[in-house]
Amino acid sequence: MKDRLVFSLFALAAVLIVGFAAIWPQGYGARSPGPFGSTPIQQTPEMKAAMAREAVAQTRKRQGVMSAAAEAGLRTTAP
Repeated sequence: MKDRLVFSLFALAAVLIVGFAAIWPQGYGARSPGPFGSTPIQQTPEMKAAMAREAVAQTRKRQGVMSAAAEAGLRTTAP
């Protein structure tokens, strides 16, 4: 293959990859700059509230298990 053709294909592939990366969904990370970005799901007020409720529920559950183990006389930590 001629170098002119190969390097032209490489340049086209690079432009397509950069263009695709600009419009690909950002997931749960930090918001990408506009006009392509959107607020990540975990940064919405509703999701923050749900995550806080889940953290409180997990803490209560853990405390309940620890107190039940203490009442039964079981060890809850490693020696």
